[in-house]
Amino acid sequence: MIGRLTGLLLEKQPPWMVVDVHGVGYELEASMNTFVALPAPGEQVSLYTHLTIRDDAHLLYGFGREHERALFRALIKVNGVGPKLALAILSGMDEDAFMRCIRDDDSKALTKLPGVGKKTAERLIIEMRDRFPEWEHGSDAPLALEATNGRTAPRDHLADAEAALVSLGYKLTEAAKMLADVDPNQTTEALIKAALTKRMAG
Repeated sequence: MIGRLTGLLLEKQPPWMVVDVHGVGYELEASMNTFVALPAPGEQVSLYTHLTIRDDAHLLYGFGREHERALFRALIKVNGVGPKLALAILSGMDEDAFMRCIRDDDSKALTKLPGVGKKTAERLIIEMRDRFPEWEHGSDAPLALEATNGRTAPRDHLADAEAALVSLGYKLTEAAKMLADVDPNQTTEALIKAALTKRMAG
């Protein structure tokens, strides 16, 4: 089991990144909350990881906080929730917001997340309430991630953000609407975060 990686961030294209660890490039998928905090390519990064082994692929997921990884692991134990949906949930809200939804029986907020319908929201509330001990007391100390605010955004950042939202499960028309009134002079990660915040607020 690969539990943690520390190395050079070679590439990042939400929701994917490549981290070089002693000459081996590890491809990881991450939530947008983790992506927003990543440094620029060429800088050092340290991530908690979760490895999923399927018949056709070995998939590695990266997390900036151990608490986020613990919630991811609890989510994928819920019937009908796989890694893709778990990452979409973690991208749409942080751990504390999710905990409040579960404790307040707020299925309406959960259904704003891509791939989460009324039945899935109700199942999450029922099953995750019993899983809180598995993750709510985990360490929340972030690893070596630094936000890359203030960098000049190339012209295709809006397109990259739109593609990332689609990869999370939003329809193309939904993604475009979420980005419609967002300040385009930001990094791809910041655009995605702003769009997700707008979606949850709406």
